[in-house]
Amino acid sequence: MAFLTNEKLTIVGAAGMIGSNMVQSALMMGLTSEICLYDVFSPEGVAEEMRQCGFGDVKITATTDVAEAFTNAKYIISSGGAPRKEGMTREDLLAGNCKIAEELGLNIKKYCPDVKHVVIIFNPADLTGLVTLLYSGLKPGQVTTLAGLDSTRLQSALAKKFNVQQSLVTGCRTFGGHGEQMAVFGSKVKVGDRNLTDIIGTEEFPAEEWEAMKTAVIQGGSAIIKLRGRSSFQSPSYLSVEMIRSAMGGEPFAWPAGTYVKTDKYDHIMMAMDTTIDKDGCHYTVPQGTAEENAKLDASYEHLCKMRDELVTLNIVPEISKWSEINPNL
Repeated sequence: MAFLTNEKLTIVGAAGMIGSNMVQSALMMGLTSEICLYDVFSPEGVAEEMRQCGFGDVKITATTDVAEAFTNAKYIISSGGAPRKEGMTREDLLAGNCKIAEELGLNIKKYCPDVKHVVIIFNPADLTGLVTLLYSGLKPGQVTTLAGLDSTRLQSALAKKFNVQQSLVTGCRTFGGHGEQMAVFGSKVKVGDRNLTDIIGTEEFPAEEWEAMKTAVIQGGSAIIKLRGRSSFQSPSYLSVEMIRSAMGGEPFAWPAGTYVKTDKYDHIMMAMDTTIDKDGCHYTVPQGTAEENAKLDASYEHLCKMRDELVTLNIVPEISKWSEINPNL
């Protein structure tokens, strides 16, 4: 098999449902010849199943030892936080999972400071990604967070509504936070060759139905918990592996990613932007929508800032003025 790279990919949280699905997706995509499964709970059972799939050209290791897992790792995907349960918001996980993110960042700095790209997907991803970046010492473009799942949820909802293949619904984007305050952008969406904005408000798609759909997209994770009795695992695992594939030099990631943003308007924050991921990292531009969409993005940023400031209060991160002392790249 021809691989994108022979460099080590470490999957953190590999014993869980998201992690084990990430391992299988990475193997099926032929990303690398060396995959390490790491978890505080033994991931050996997952590794053994993957070996029994017959991926013969790949070295698969499993460990509960962080030094073994991270040493020489060039790519990392981490789902290693507590999952969301029914009745919880992503924000409810803030304190506990951000402490896990702090430890993750410190382990990266200690064992694999020359890692090329890290994808964070455990919630609240905007904040856990920010904390990981701060303590890892990496450059901003080297750490991204899962945000594309909100855009794929919008695409799938519209495809179901209009009874078309998902590929015929284009331009679906959500920006800002990966949470209850995300900004859903519909102004550039097309259904086939029709502009969504020309359909909204018609008998075919009343404005009230569009508003309800946006709310359903924002609460898409909660809906999965109700439908399946557990939080999403297949969609986040697949999309996160697609992200790391792009960082390895594979085909471009088609959806927004959460990235560190420092502009005059949005500063010292991790949030979903209009992004491109390649071998040189994540590059972003600030999305521009309608006045209403831009206002939603501003509101999402303010919400993220409140959670970031709560991390200061909880002593998980210092005040922003001291961040450069921990990570000179910020």
